[in-house]
Amino acid sequence: MEIDKKIIKKLIETLEELKSSLGKNVETFELSENKQNNENQELEKYKPIKSPIIGTAYLAPEPGAKPFVEVGKKIKKGDTVMIVEAMKTMNHVPSTLSGTVKKISVEDGQPVEYDQVLILVE
Repeated sequence: MEIDKKIIKKLIETLEELKSSLGKNVETFELSENKQNNENQELEKYKPIKSPIIGTAYLAPEPGAKPFVEVGKKIKKGDTVMIVEAMKTMNHVPSTLSGTVKKISVEDGQPVEYDQVLILVE
């Protein structure tokens, strides 16, 4: 039985490519795991305001207008923090607590899910 050297060489090259791609995936997994740990620490440190519905988040009442909230701004319970559009209806999202805005977790025009963290408050 004779073994073709070209086939062996191609097999070795393919295994090397696989090995290098797995290394990148492991690194990507570690980075995403670290990001998740940082987000969990923020959730423990600050209180979240979550989306009450699925839709598209808007940070201002209309394009070009001043945003409802900004990082560092003090808000009161009941203040509108953003709008979530669902089925052509603009739903004002009220703050569920009072405090200082520490992080806005969504961008203007971004789709949001039910119970997704929108804002972190201290």
